[in-house]
Amino acid sequence: MTGGLTRRGLLIAGGAAMIVPARAKAETVPVRRNISSFVSQDWRDHFDELGKGCIVCDTDSRALHYWSADGGYRVYPTSVPKTDELTKRGYTKIVRKKVGPSWTPTASQMERFPDWKPVAGGAPDNPLGTHAMYLDWPAYLIHGTHDTRKIGRPSSDGCIGLYNEKIAELYEITPIGTQVRLI
Repeated sequence: MTGGLTRRGLLIAGGAAMIVPARAKAETVPVRRNISSFVSQDWRDHFDELGKGCIVCDTDSRALHYWSADGGYRVYPTSVPKTDELTKRGYTKIVRKKVGPSWTPTASQMERFPDWKPVAGGAPDNPLGTHAMYLDWPAYLIHGTHDTRKIGRPSSDGCIGLYNEKIAELYEITPIGTQVRLI
């Protein structure tokens, strides 16, 4: 058939018609960054010196950045506070560490959740997971969690949470006195 439409011609034209709008759309739509993707941090933007080490907890990108005294660097996904009212920001430090921490609800938690009860260290339902590092702010910790669904989400009552295996790793390499900043 000369000058007429063929089945092959229709298939090629139809395929091209589907590709062109998709390509044009891809070129005009801005690329959106995943909300949970980590934002790069540099300890020098937060501290004057490394000292014993530095931790920056970035609540927007839900990541904990750790630098050791020798400049080694690691980043961990975290859970962050549910609301801005529960989020404390600023400078603090690690003052105590505990394997198998016990958990007692704070007074404000008891007001909001009167059925919450203390949980013994090592219990499988312990909200602090397997390890905890206490800050010099009362009731604020960096700790593990048994509920892995919380990581990467605003899900805590103020603390910074990590997977249990990640808090165990961080716990081992973080000395008491490590400076911390929550942003």
